[in-house]
Amino acid sequence: MPSPLLTLATSAGHRSRIEEALRESVNSNIPHLTDVASHLIGAGGKRLRPMLAVCAAQITQDGPVSREAILGAVTCELVHMGSLYHDDVMDEALTRRGVATANSLWGNSQAVVAGDFLLARASEIAASLGSTVAGLCARTIGEMCEGQTQELATMYDPGRSIESYETSIRGKTAALFATCANMGATVTGYDKPLREAVSRIGEAYGMVFQIVDDVLDVVSTDKELGKPAGHDMQAGVYTLPVLLTLAETGPGPDKLRDLLSRRMTDQEAKEALEIVRGGRGVSGALAHAYKFVRLAEEQAESLPETRASEALKRAPRMLLESSSLG
Repeated sequence: MPSPLLTLATSAGHRSRIEEALRESVNSNIPHLTDVASHLIGAGGKRLRPMLAVCAAQITQDGPVSREAILGAVTCELVHMGSLYHDDVMDEALTRRGVATANSLWGNSQAVVAGDFLLARASEIAASLGSTVAGLCARTIGEMCEGQTQELATMYDPGRSIESYETSIRGKTAALFATCANMGATVTGYDKPLREAVSRIGEAYGMVFQIVDDVLDVVSTDKELGKPAGHDMQAGVYTLPVLLTLAETGPGPDKLRDLLSRRMTDQEAKEALEIVRGGRGVSGALAHAYKFVRLAEEQAESLPETRASEALKRAPRMLLESSSLG
């Protein structure tokens, strides 16, 4: 079942407006840079982040949103895509959204420059929307860097804490979702209480999104993921289902702790993956995500009664319950 954010935005025609503005935003005087920077746009994607922004722009009344709201939504998606180009370089990834990554096609240097270009364009558009939006964009990019650094600092550390994990995903993932909601509310001129409420909903949604993504990384097949299952774990990134498995007692968790204390061979990675799949870490991670679902629903109670507010309220729970893990 599609996210209510996507349903609302598509039915109102916002999706097509976002796609058009997104393609316009990456045009460069250098055709090759346009090709590299627009590569992921052509690969598609759900556009959850810009859809969240336009949804937040409608919480007081249904209907078309302003040009400013569309540009704010595009700003958020450009920040997201720029971070993906950089992530793929760091991860040495070969595919993204079912197509070859920019770094695999054009090399790391060109992929990094294209990622920088996308972030620069996001900053340029944000500045055109005013100093408040420009500051919001800049602060979010900084928070994403902090979250990613927190993750890098704990690589190959089986003693990583749940607190460290939450700090990392709040920065590298949830901060941008919070900003998407805040962006839509800010450019539409909502007052501070409404902006803060939708921002907290956005952050909670982002926390659920990342936990579900981390669970899918260990329970899905290679074909479903489009990459090797358990990739994060083999790369030394120990996420919530892994950490909760390590918190159990018994020979399985003990063996897993030993495997995760070093770089694993492909065979060892498969063994580690089976231990996590057979433990209670997956169900524990999903139960943990419900905490953020409830936070979002509590915040949504303060919003006006509109289709957009209802979509914001339902989105985190539907994300969790409509996944293949349901």
